[in-house]
Amino acid sequence: MKKISILGSTGSIGKSALEIVEHLGPEYQIVALAAKSNVDLVESQAKKFRPELVALFDEKAARELKKRLPNLRVVSGMEGIIEAACHTQADTVLSAIAGTLGLQPTFSAIQAKKTICLANKETLVSGGDIVMRAAKANGVKILPVDSEHSALFQCLVGEKNEEVHRLILTASGGAFRDEKGDLSQKTFEEALKHPTWSMGPKVTIDSSTLMNKGLEMIEAHYLFDIPPERIDVVVHPQSVIHSLVEFKDGSMKAQLSVPDMKLPIQYAFTYPERRGGVLKPFDFIRHSRLEFLQADRKRFRCLDLAFEAMKVGQDMPGYMNAANEVLVERFLNGEFTWGKIAEKLSDLMEKHIPQRVLTLDDVLAVEKLAKEEALTI
Repeated sequence: MKKISILGSTGSIGKSALEIVEHLGPEYQIVALAAKSNVDLVESQAKKFRPELVALFDEKAARELKKRLPNLRVVSGMEGIIEAACHTQADTVLSAIAGTLGLQPTFSAIQAKKTICLANKETLVSGGDIVMRAAKANGVKILPVDSEHSALFQCLVGEKNEEVHRLILTASGGAFRDEKGDLSQKTFEEALKHPTWSMGPKVTIDSSTLMNKGLEMIEAHYLFDIPPERIDVVVHPQSVIHSLVEFKDGSMKAQLSVPDMKLPIQYAFTYPERRGGVLKPFDFIRHSRLEFLQADRKRFRCLDLAFEAMKVGQDMPGYMNAANEVLVERFLNGEFTWGKIAEKLSDLMEKHIPQRVLTLDDVLAVEKLAKEEALTI
């Protein structure tokens, strides 16, 4: 039996993960759930999956849940989230709490020798060096859940790193993929009109700037130990090919499927095996055309800034990520136009002096600094 703790059970990844657990059957058991504050949804999840522990980051929400479910152990705050991540019965932890809130409990789960199914970008973007060192020291597997990294992982099974020429991440292209004119004065209303997906506002804006793909490049660098100059991005509007690996003999492997996060979640849960899935058979006629476009780093400067941060290393990726988070929030509040996100982020990065990241406190400190400076620029 596989016993799973889900961090971020009320988000889209967490909800899909619970559907997969239900699909996989009684060999897969939920022992802990963690979320931020959605009492109603967590209550229904707890009644259905009967975990031994539920953690809500919001203390008021945790008190309310305890009233509703008096026989369930309910904990709160960061300490509670970490307790769910390190639950003694859990052998696998799905890290799907968005933002920096998910970093500390994921790191704690690694130290507790849990297998990590990773769907939290900040864990590797901000803490890649210390996280991968800790995983190696504790003999912990980190199994990617993001569709692009799951695709790369699947393509690399049985292959040697020294035979890899390039990792190629595919991008949808975002709201301005097909626009040819000046983008600098675009508003948040325009940037939120993604041509394919319905996502949260932060992810949708990052998709419009291609920062989301920049962050994924950094994650791939740490996950697969491939140098920055051998990681590339190509725009693929159909989003059927989730990523590719090009080998030094010129051959390539690609992972294709209908875009649905349930597939990479299930692969992470069942690895190294495959089980019957929930997706319908692939319709080649419906998906008969696959296009590839160049990712323009001059027009979409955030992608280039992420690449530079990856090359610099140290605390620069974490600084860039935290600063971008604040700048996107300010953009969504109407403080400035689309072009200013990259412009202000570039100014901040130019002034930042990179420092080595040796501890989790170092990661949290640089993120605090970046957010403060991004609020005032």
